[in-house]
Amino acid sequence: MSSPETSRTINTDFKLFNHKSSSKEMLHIDAWFANKDDPSLGLTKMVTDAKNPLGETTCGSLLQKLQEIWDEVGESDEQRDRMLLQLEQECLDVYKRKVELAAKSRAQLLQALCDGRVELSTLQSALGEKSSVGFPEKTSGTIKEQLVAIAPALEQLWKQKEERVTQFADVQSQIQKIFGEIAGNLSLGETPAVDESDLSLKKLDEYQSQLQDLQKEKSDRLQQVLEYVSTVHDLCAVLGIDFYSTVTEVHPSLNDSTGVQSKSISNDTLSRLDQTVLALEEDKKQRLHKLQESAAQLIDLWNLMDTPEEERKLFDHVTCNISASVDEVTVPGALAADLIEQTEVEVERLDQLKASRMKEIAFKKQGELEEIFAQAHIEIDTEAARGKIMELIDSGSVEPTELLADMDDQIAKAKDEALSRKDILDKVEKWMSACEEESWLEDYNRDENRYNASRGAHLNLKRAEKARILVNKIPALVDSLVAKTRVWEEERGISFTYDGVPLLAMLDEYAMLRQEREEEKRRLRDQKKFQELQHTDQESVFGSKPSPSSRPVGTKKVVGPRANGGPNGTPRRLSLNSHQNGRSAVKDAKRDPRPVAPLNYVEVSKEDAASHVSGTGSGSET
Repeated sequence: MSSPETSRTINTDFKLFNHKSSSKEMLHIDAWFANKDDPSLGLTKMVTDAKNPLGETTCGSLLQKLQEIWDEVGESDEQRDRMLLQLEQECLDVYKRKVELAAKSRAQLLQALCDGRVELSTLQSALGEKSSVGFPEKTSGTIKEQLVAIAPALEQLWKQKEERVTQFADVQSQIQKIFGEIAGNLSLGETPAVDESDLSLKKLDEYQSQLQDLQKEKSDRLQQVLEYVSTVHDLCAVLGIDFYSTVTEVHPSLNDSTGVQSKSISNDTLSRLDQTVLALEEDKKQRLHKLQESAAQLIDLWNLMDTPEEERKLFDHVTCNISASVDEVTVPGALAADLIEQTEVEVERLDQLKASRMKEIAFKKQGELEEIFAQAHIEIDTEAARGKIMELIDSGSVEPTELLADMDDQIAKAKDEALSRKDILDKVEKWMSACEEESWLEDYNRDENRYNASRGAHLNLKRAEKARILVNKIPALVDSLVAKTRVWEEERGISFTYDGVPLLAMLDEYAMLRQEREEEKRRLRDQKKFQELQHTDQESVFGSKPSPSSRPVGTKKVVGPRANGGPNGTPRRLSLNSHQNGRSAVKDAKRDPRPVAPLNYVEVSKEDAASHVSGTGSGSET
């Protein structure tokens, strides 16, 4: 294939051979050759014809000059003929050379025409069917005319080829560049070689379609890289880690401060970014768990030592994340290493402070435990328990945290125990309240002045009515209480105690005392009837003269509690006094058995008292 320079100069570089002699001179030579049998005749004719009126040097003038010289010299005819033959041969050689040169030039022009046609066909084939340049219509005429005819088409096709090669080279360079970026090789290599045998638009469209796919993949990869970088930035902000150093370790092009315009989108970069994000997320998860543990310990210590709110607010940024999930923690520096370390230092400080205040905290918990037992009426040895706590703390044989944890367990168990006793204790309270009302009613019935029109008498009458109703419910209440207590004891296998006394024993004792009280009432009624009968007999014999010895003693009775086990029949070991802070325990009743005078003491007549006692006694038996 000829070069573009050779093809473009085909129609200009080939020149036909031009003789220096004019056509007229050539005719003279031809005439001379035509008379070569008679050289002198031919020569004479040439001389005659060669006379040039202008005096120019021509072949004829030269031959004439040569003949003059021969005549002057006296050359023989043979010598002249030999020299003329030699001159003729030299002229033939000149013709031959000229013909050869002309033939060679024609052959070169034909080859150039053939090469031009082949080149034209090759270019059209390479550029494809859509090429706007076709074969020239003129296929006849001289060779030079044909060369001139195809020269513009070749020139246009070569220009179109150069443009197409440039387009192919540009597209292939971009494809190679994107391939390099995906492969992780950002340095540009050699320019890709263009296959000039196929420069069609179809092939160019294929390359452009491939380039568009690669550009889309590059865009997707770049978006993915930017998302990864944004995630790394957020995680680094939360964890308090240097973002630029982190992304630089993945790839230097990800650091905007380096001034690199093109970001790495290689598979290796994406993989390392993914691993970095996973590592940072795992670090975030571990730090959050660690911070939440420290925050929980911090709150427990605050609550344990009653830390003021002002001091707690210093760690609001820590405790606010105590129940947060990993995704919910987005505040910059929320999981920084120095913040976690600061929290751990504070927990350690509070732990040391807690150890120094261990006795105070332990006694506080012991007080809470004793309060639960007191409300549940469970008797414990508080002095021994406090002494044991002191001994454990002073000896150092147990860790403070273990001791507090053990006491917390005891408090939890005590609360469960108190909850299981609540139903029975509520009924015990009702029973004791009913017993107090029963005691008050009996004292009220003994009061001879209860019907006097004194201040508050009507209130006592109303209370007495309510007390009688409540007293009538005591037997059913006691039976229900006994049944519940037995079920409770069977479930737990232990005895139900009330302030250290078995409840069933208290109920049995109350039943016995109630029976003894009923018998005492019957005995008193019988005795009273006998005394009244004797008094009637004496009046019938001696008259109705009053006697100081027979006058009924109007001693003032007390409407209030009796000593435990007294004649009023109240249960022993139970306090029937009503206090502002609740009913006291058994020991309180034993310490102060003295009666308390009622606020509404009144006197009643002997007959009214006797009749009312009789009525009350019959009602109690029911």
